[in-house]
Amino acid sequence: MANVTRRLKVPDSVRIHRYQSLPELAPSVLFFSGGSALNKISRELKRYTHHSVHLVTPFDSGGSSAKLRQAFSMPAVGDLRSRIMALADETVLGQPDVYELFRYRLSQEATAQQLEQELAQLADGSHPLMQAIVTPMKALIKTQLACLCKHLPEGFDLRGASVGNLIIAGGYLGHQQLLDPIIFLFSRLVKTLGQVTTIVDETHHLGVRLDSGEVILGQHLMTGKEHPPLQRPIAEIWLNQGLEAECPISAYLAEDRSQSIEQADLICYPPGSFFTSLMANLLVSGVAQAIVANPNPKVYLPNLGTDPEQLGWSLIARIECILTKLLGSPELNLHTPVLNWVLLDLDYDYGAIDPVRLAKWGISVVRTPLIKDKPERYDERLVVEALLSFA
Repeated sequence: MANVTRRLKVPDSVRIHRYQSLPELAPSVLFFSGGSALNKISRELKRYTHHSVHLVTPFDSGGSSAKLRQAFSMPAVGDLRSRIMALADETVLGQPDVYELFRYRLSQEATAQQLEQELAQLADGSHPLMQAIVTPMKALIKTQLACLCKHLPEGFDLRGASVGNLIIAGGYLGHQQLLDPIIFLFSRLVKTLGQVTTIVDETHHLGVRLDSGEVILGQHLMTGKEHPPLQRPIAEIWLNQGLEAECPISAYLAEDRSQSIEQADLICYPPGSFFTSLMANLLVSGVAQAIVANPNPKVYLPNLGTDPEQLGWSLIARIECILTKLLGSPELNLHTPVLNWVLLDLDYDYGAIDPVRLAKWGISVVRTPLIKDKPERYDERLVVEALLSFA
């Protein structure tokens, strides 16, 4: 087998022009992610490639997804739905009426009776948002919502509920409590320009141990969004069975997910909550082996600003954490690479970086403009063009 190398240029204007001209033939970029941090980048990405793959964590325990998880003992679907919507075809070739329905939320102020009536109108097709949808698609959506209504517990809180989440939940209940069939259908209905799926179709939760020894169970207690930020650094993370007691549990990568990882033209560890979005994906058995089996570039794009989960974790420590989780030791990355490049903005201060130490691990640093305006956040176009230059 021959090894082919090329000179890396970031951004590579020739490649970028080629991909933008023919996104149907552009490379596949695989992301290990969760949450909404990648949604704006995903919305830009679909202009360059229709072959991105998004492996999303289903372990969230907060927001509107939490109500559905508690009612039906199901995986979290909110992040799946929001990523599918970010990748939906928003041109005239897409399905704008379906798109509007899936992004609609029920009122926070309406009474329980009013919300139940609106849900019934959605399920029977008489709701204004449903009337605009053509018959074959309308029938499919009505089926999922009817299944949800049939199983919805008495007194279920519908305030602020995402209709997209409700449709997915109904499909989950109507497809032998499997997410993959309804996610496939949901994606086809909005003509998703990419592939979105869970890393595993499981109902597990997340557990962490702080450096003080305290154990926290539930993603919603870790992110610093719905609850006060953690006061001590996270020392360990695992998949947990339920939220009642510490009970580590294993999850195993399905063959189709493994093939997606092994065959991607580029693997990206993207911005987002470091532990509950990125590291949570890497907890699944089989992920490390699939990454190792892929000979193509692997890139880490760190967060900007303050991630409450990163308390006490420098950039070099986070890189070491990824390598240790996947390989057992960062030194092994030199000969069995799961990470080749760290992509950084040209001027942003990420803290102390040790290029010599990274080189010993087989990792190179690439700096290029990724931030355009204040307050400092990644510019979606600059990020996408930089990433695709590696592919």
